[in-house]
Amino acid sequence: MAFDVQGKTALVTGANRGIGKVILEGLLAAGAGKVYAAVRDPDSVKELVAKHGDKVVPLEFDLTKPKTIAAAAKSAGDVALVVNNAGVLRNANPLAESAIDDMKFEMDANVYGLMRVAQAFAPVLKTNGGGALVQLNSVASLRSFGDFATYSASKAASYSITQALREKLAAQGTHVVSVHPGPIATDMADSAGLADVAEPPQLVADAIVAALSSGAFHAFPDSTAQEVGAAYQSFAKNVVEAGGGEG
Repeated sequence: MAFDVQGKTALVTGANRGIGKVILEGLLAAGAGKVYAAVRDPDSVKELVAKHGDKVVPLEFDLTKPKTIAAAAKSAGDVALVVNNAGVLRNANPLAESAIDDMKFEMDANVYGLMRVAQAFAPVLKTNGGGALVQLNSVASLRSFGDFATYSASKAASYSITQALREKLAAQGTHVVSVHPGPIATDMADSAGLADVAEPPQLVADAIVAALSSGAFHAFPDSTAQEVGAAYQSFAKNVVEAGGGEG
């Protein structure tokens, strides 16, 4: 099911910097009427508000704090598109002394956070005609990387939940998109040691708008992601996308 951004109200988590900021501005460029910037510190989006005026509305939001998510869903009752971009990464291999604690931290934000967002906003999207839910997953959800294996595992779990959300939300007319970027030029990529191969965040924003417009479930924005996506295409089409939902 396709979704037209034009004139719609959206919400983007983690919209104060990096990919989230570019997604917010990409949605406005695509014609979104208003975007809620859902961030831990609303003051961190002052620059965006100054630039875009009342088209950007700051909201306090933390994936690990359910009360902020519930409050955001109540405040943003006109939302038709939710983009869950926020996430965390810690460089930990499975043998690291900190690995279990690191994975607990990543699971809380990257997986339980997604579930909290979906549970809070699914009724809002239904009331507003179905709308769309976009989840930033990563190529690490499809292939683990030893030096940040716990992050990869959390994103694999997130991708699994995203598939289930596609199936369950189809009945209310909500289009779900799973986005799988490779290395993107952000602070997170720097911390993972991927700055030399990272590509522009604008690719992610463009891929999201394109996937919404076409009704696609998977989006592979950059060259690394597209290489992985090409190898994964047959399984995605014949197994994942055949397992319920539309798109």
